[in-house]
Amino acid sequence: MSADYAHLCSSILEQCFGKVVQSVADCLFSATTRTLSQIVSSTHFSRKEVVLALAVLIKFRLVNFEPSKNNPFLPEYSLRREDVICLLRYSRYIHLVQTKYGNVGASIAEELLNAGSETATGLLLKCLSDGENKAESAETYRDTFIKMIADHYIIKIPELMTGDESEDAVPKFQTNECDFFVPPNIDLHLLAQIRKGEATLSKALDGAIVWSLNYDRFHQEFRDDIMRLAMERKLGENAAECFSFILNLIYNTTDPWQRKASNQITFVEIKQAIERKSNNLELMKFLDQYICLITDDSLGFLRKVGDMGGGQYLVDMEKAFESLALACVESVITERFGSKAARIFRVIRFKKYIEQEDLQKEAMIPAKEAKSLAYNLFQEQFIHVKVIKKPGGGGSGPAKAFYLFQIKEKDTVRMLLDNCFKSLYNTIRRSNYEKNEHKGLIEKSQRLDSIVETMKERGESDEYIAEIVETFTPPECEILKKVKHRIKTLSKAEMTLDDTIFLLQMYQHHCTTLPTGIQKFK
Repeated sequence: MSADYAHLCSSILEQCFGKVVQSVADCLFSATTRTLSQIVSSTHFSRKEVVLALAVLIKFRLVNFEPSKNNPFLPEYSLRREDVICLLRYSRYIHLVQTKYGNVGASIAEELLNAGSETATGLLLKCLSDGENKAESAETYRDTFIKMIADHYIIKIPELMTGDESEDAVPKFQTNECDFFVPPNIDLHLLAQIRKGEATLSKALDGAIVWSLNYDRFHQEFRDDIMRLAMERKLGENAAECFSFILNLIYNTTDPWQRKASNQITFVEIKQAIERKSNNLELMKFLDQYICLITDDSLGFLRKVGDMGGGQYLVDMEKAFESLALACVESVITERFGSKAARIFRVIRFKKYIEQEDLQKEAMIPAKEAKSLAYNLFQEQFIHVKVIKKPGGGGSGPAKAFYLFQIKEKDTVRMLLDNCFKSLYNTIRRSNYEKNEHKGLIEKSQRLDSIVETMKERGESDEYIAEIVETFTPPECEILKKVKHRIKTLSKAEMTLDDTIFLLQMYQHHCTTLPTGIQKFK
């Protein structure tokens, strides 16, 4: 992990949990594992504060612990570095759930994200006590919760193992993939009694079973949306709908996070799925042509590998995200250096290796300008130079050297990813600075808005309300307007940067052998 990512994680954790948790996480980030005493001595906080901070991080699944190899009674803690950035995506997770399950699903997701992990009964009690959806029944919440488990958006955390071992031993968890999505037994009658105060939460049957959001399932949706939108922009809505059905089909037989390519599906399977579930007559009529169009497209999302069953196809994740990531790199180059620099990048990518003299001819750019742009791209690490030395005549003369431009795709993506981490860190810091610098003005505005709303509910006269509003002077209004505009712009920049980071992380997962945060259970 880079230093830029370490700074970003530190800033996110400080924003979400405060200084103590941030310091404990920074301590864990700098090492593979640490014991409690090592963390206490490193952070200079009291043992009680460090224990509470670790409890918070464990509850939010940001820290793992396991027995030390040297001492089975001593736990060692490690930070799940890849998951820290997921804290920034909470609003995206809630929005996705809301589009699929409505306000009830969004309420469940929000409470689960705020709690980190929770039992089913405890979670439903919190949702029912929330004032936003009081009209909804407990049964509706239970059914939506079970549906989200069935669709793998909610996952069961491994249960604590109980046995005859000493109580001083480090707790161990039983991981059984078959049980991750088995729905819990929720007693609605007990739920009603707890709400009335006639029973306590300790009587719930699912007290030992804890649930959390399954980040991998959300990231699968985000990844598929990237591919669908790219397909829609290039080939139209019908091609995108056809590709959506193909993606849904491959997940029946393929692990969603298989790195290189999916398992094979046939044309007949695709046709049957579309006839069964789609109302798009044009797609059904010209299905074979749409599949040929997707297969022949330069993006390389779909590849034909056989003729059995009307044709055998697979989704080439490696080629797809290579195309998307390099398109992203080209877009960045265009924004920073102009369209001619992007043309030079494309020429080098197409030729693989090319000399300076040939580059300016192929790109059809004047020699002086081509040299300047190529130097800028080389200086910013978008392109690289390969030196080939040829010995002189007779083996005694000076060696001749040829300098060839090339693109190291993995290095370029890693460099751009680090730049995104740095930009996101700067954006968060700037947003926090704006909020702290104008904290008094923002709080005054919020108090005034609250007072005006209360006065309107009481039926006060418009003249009296106008007098109260005028206590907020025109210069203050102008400053507040500018501050809100800056914060809104920074918030949009955060979202855009996170989209780019996600795309580049998908490239690293599907196009490299680097370890990523994608696991069977997260």
